[in-house]
Amino acid sequence: METVYDWVSIGIFAGLIVLFLQRSTSAKELDRHDSLPTYLGAGVGCAIANYLGNKGNDLLAIILIIATLAFVFYFLRPFAREGRS
Repeated sequence: METVYDWVSIGIFAGLIVLFLQRSTSAKELDRHDSLPTYLGAGVGCAIANYLGNKGNDLLAIILIIATLAFVFYFLRPFAREGRS
């Protein structure tokens, strides 16, 4: 844990874990189920952004972090209300 990219990547990944566990153990049946490859795609985005940032490619790492967050908010909708889909 030496760079800011390490911390940001771990933070996003931890959020993905919490979201996955919360949705997989939810007592309510949701209309839309998230697929595991969607979480995998977001995790891979975190890993590649971390790698690029640690290798000195700051601009690419920042762009990929933003793209990963956009992916998470668009496809996984962590703050969506239950009544909406």
